[in-house]
This record gives sequence, C-alpha cells and structure tokens, in this order.
Amino acid sequence: MLAGVWAVASYLLWASTRVPGGLRLGGLSEGDFYSAHLIHRAAHYESFFYWLVLGQTVVTVVVFALFAWRGAGFARESAAGPIGTGMLLAMLGFGLVWLVTIPFDVLGLWWERRYHQSHESYGAVIFSGWILLGFEFLLLCVAVLLAMGLAKLLPRFWWIPAACVFVALQVLFVYVSPYLIPDTHSLRDPKLRAAAKRIAEQEGVGSVPIRVQKVDTKDPNAFTTGLGPSRKVFILSSMLDGRFSEPQLELVVAHEYGHQSRNHLIKGIAWYALFIFPLAYLIAVVARRRGGMGRPAAIPLVLLVYVVFGLVTLPLKSAISRHMEAEADWMALQTTRNPAGMQSLGQRFATTGLGDPSPPTAPYLVFYDHPSFMARIAMARAWARTREGRTLRIPPPAGS
Repeated sequence: MLAGVWAVASYLLWASTRVPGGLRLGGLSEGDFYSAHLIHRAAHYESFFYWLVLGQTVVTVVVFALFAWRGAGFARESAAGPIGTGMLLAMLGFGLVWLVTIPFDVLGLWWERRYHQSHESYGAVIFSGWILLGFEFLLLCVAVLLAMGLAKLLPRFWWIPAACVFVALQVLFVYVSPYLIPDTHSLRDPKLRAAAKRIAEQEGVGSVPIRVQKVDTKDPNAFTTGLGPSRKVFILSSMLDGRFSEPQLELVVAHEYGHQSRNHLIKGIAWYALFIFPLAYLIAVVARRRGGMGRPAAIPLVLLVYVVFGLVTLPLKSAISRHMEAEADWMALQTTRNPAGMQSLGQRFATTGLGDPSPPTAPYLVFYDHPSFMARIAMARAWARTREGRTLRIPPPAGS
C-alpha cells in the first residue's frame, strides 16, 4: 500500500513539472553548431571528470564499508554515552570522507587549471566552504540525535517521525542556504538590473534579489535557492566578464526566476520527502543487525546504507533535476521570446566552460542534472517552430 502511495505521489509530482510534448527535440548534429576542435577538446576535458567521479565514488564506498566493519569498535571506547557516541561516530565517518575527497578535489582543480578554466589556488579548494561544511555537520549531529532519541521511544516505528523531522531540516537548510554563500555583492549593471525587475514581474516572482558571487573560475553558472523571504538568485562573476551578451544574460535570469515561478525549490523538498521515507525505513531494517538505531554501534552501518542508497537513486534524481531544468528553459523562452538567444547561449556555454555539447549516454543519465547543450538548442528551435512558425537559422559553429 505504501509503495502504491509513493508511486502515485511521484507521478503527480513529476506531472506538475511540464514541458510541452511533441517538440521533436532530436535530429540535430552537434557538428552543425560546434567546431570539430571544440567537440574533441570538450569531450577530452569532461572525460577526465567521469573517471574522477567514478574513482571518488569507489573510494567513498570503500571507506564507508571499512568504517561500517570496524567503526563499531569506537563505540566501546567512548565515554560520551549512547547518543553522544553516535554523534561522534557520524562526524568521524563524514570527516573521513571529507579527507578522502580532498585529493580528488585537488586533481579536479589541477585539470581545470591545465585547461585554463580556473585560477583558484589549491589552498582555497582545500579550505574553502568551512561555513557550509560546519552547518552540514551541525545538521548531521541533529539528525543523529533525533533518530537515536526517537529509536529509544519507538524502537520499531521511529523512522516515521524521524523522516518527518529530516524533511523539516531540509526545509531549514534550503531557507538558510542563501545566507551561507560567501563573497557576494548586489548586481551592479543597471541595464541587467532593470531587465531582471521586468522579468521577475512577468514571471510573477516579486522582488527576488540577484546576488553576484565572486569566483576564480571561468566556468559560467547561475543558481537560485531559498524559500519565501530568503529567496535569491546567484550569478557567478565569471558570467559577467563580457563573454555573454545582455540578451543571453537575460535568458539566464529568466531561467533562474523560472525555477522560483514554478516552485522548483518546494518541489525539490517534496522529492526529498519521497526519497527520505523509504531510506529511513531501510535504515531502520538494517540497523537491527547492530541492535537497532538506538545503539551507537549501528551508526557506521547506517552511514554505509545512506551512501549506497544515494548512489543507487542518483540516476533517478538526475532525471528529476533535468526535468525541472527543462521547464525552467521553457519558461525563459516564454518570457524573453528569444529562441535565437537561447541557441547562441547553448553555444556560448560550451566554449566558455568546455562542456561536452552531447555527452555519452551513460554519464549523462547518471551524473548530468541539466539538459545537454544540444538538447537546449533543440528546445530553442522547437519553440521557434511551434510558437512563431519559423525555423531558426544555423549560426557558424562555435569554437571555430
């Protein structure tokens, strides 16, 4: 019965994110929009990250597996009490993973610097993000405290109220996340500020402010986060260095406001809830092998289950994200009515960030949380056909 409820809720939530069907998004050749040199260079650049992520994933699972095997021994040596020991074990587990992640982050930065995509120092990549990391550790401790406390009161059904609490914590994290973004300032370009105000009114999102985040990378990006009064749109400074035209930047703003207009942050929390309930039940079942969630010896095994569950469900989560991103793209086209700009934006993103215009199927299905550049170009051309009855001309290949 619960599985049926989950399936119906998932279907309704998926259906609430809509992109018109029958758009004929295929049939395009990336060679018509990108030079052979750029296609080869971008594919080679991104292929390194496929192997890097694979290596990091394997090492992470191995670390958690070893911790699940041997970590229970730390519980016998702790004098912090059951719940305090459980919190310490959780922090130790994620601390170990953070240390394991550093070499992969350094390798990734080395590759970006080799291709002149980043000027960030190695020290910055190692020590940046302490505020966000500290907040995540705080949430982890609160989650363990609540789960173990509820397991003492409700040994078999603790996972139901615990899942509800985890959803509440996720709401809190999304709400406060805009205040955890470092090195930001207000949007200073008066023309883009005026365009953003107009776009916000058109999409019905009120006065969601735009902040610029200073970064030392050439990789262009923008994102939105927050709930209610904390909502903000962030544009990386790498997008405002003159490589993108005003119409292209307006499309980016319309895309991010589209996320807010279509309530994608709230839907993301709803999807989180749909995943956290089966995860909490699975954790409850597995924890019984170590005496139940109320015992600190169960925490290392619980962390392993948490990580493996995230890996198994990653392709589905990526598909959900691509679905919402596609709707935000459609919203941007509807608002700006500039399909030619969207097409050129897809080309520009590949040349500035060295993204593969049409990545291999397996990595795309597992790791990519945005539509490919070719998919976005195809959507722009489909919008022009269906809304304006015209076919966009094919511009000169990018990267020529």
